[in-house]
Formats: sequence, C-alpha cells, structure tokens
Amino acid sequence: MGVIDELLTNNEDFARRWDRGHLDVHPSRRLAVVTCMDSRLDVFAALGLAQGEAHVIRNAGGAITDDVVRSLALSQLRLGTREIVVIHHTDCGLEKVTDDAFRAELQELSGVAPSFAIESFTHREENLRQSIRRVRSSPFIPHGDGVRGFLYDVDTGRLVEVHP
Repeated sequence: MGVIDELLTNNEDFARRWDRGHLDVHPSRRLAVVTCMDSRLDVFAALGLAQGEAHVIRNAGGAITDDVVRSLALSQLRLGTREIVVIHHTDCGLEKVTDDAFRAELQELSGVAPSFAIESFTHREENLRQSIRRVRSSPFIPHGDGVRGFLYDVDTGRLVEVHP
C-alpha cells in the first residue's frame, strides 16, 4: 500500500467522524493566510484556527506571486475576507537555492526553461517585507492595508511580527 492509499483510508475514518455539517464558503474570521508549503508549519494549530475560519494559501516560500494575488482578490472581493496574514519561516528551502541555479537545473531536467519565478532569497525579514509591500500595492486587493507579516520559528513554533 502506498502513501496515497493510506491517505484514502485516513479520509474514510475522517469522513465517518465528520460532525461539522455544512461550512460556509465565506471564512468566518474574514481572514486570509499566505504562507509557505513547508510541512513543519501547521497553520491551523499555530494560529488557533478551526476549519471554516480562514482561507489558507500556500506555496514555496509563501511568495506573493500573481497566482497568490489572484487568490487574495477572489478571497476579498467574492468571499468577504478583510485581513491578511503573511507568514514566512526560519530554515526555508528557498534560502538554500538561487534563482539562476534552480532555473538551470529545471531546464536541464526538462529541456524547457520555466516560465515562473523561483523567488529564492537570502534575507528572510526583507523578503517578508517585500511580500507585505506586494500585497499592499496590488490594485486587485482592495483591503491590502489590513496585511501583517510574521516570521515563524520552526524550532520554537513562535511567531515574530516583521513590520514593513
């Protein structure tokens, strides 16, 4: 049995215990969270959130890409969110690569240069500040003034606010 088969078995157990009924598509806390895909960060546990309370948008590095802006625009304009939390973290994998080297690796592997930005970085606080600025300056995010940024320590579980 592979990992995906185990997950399907887990889902059967989860569905049998489901007791939440129908959750509204509009997050009850009117909150969106943008963070890294890093498996060490359990967003719901770290922030004390329950299902249905926030949109969680994850990608490598928690980068504010065009697709994240698209998701935040939908989150705010159609689903009622007003505040945004951006969380980056210590010991991020994107600190360990460079855009040029990883782009070359992908091209060598596939024969095609990737069309997407890698978004590697060397200074995590400045990278987080850049993410905050990208949200605040986007014309597609009407409540960008409600964004705050935090650095999550993967060794302690603590959040530290980083001001723009």
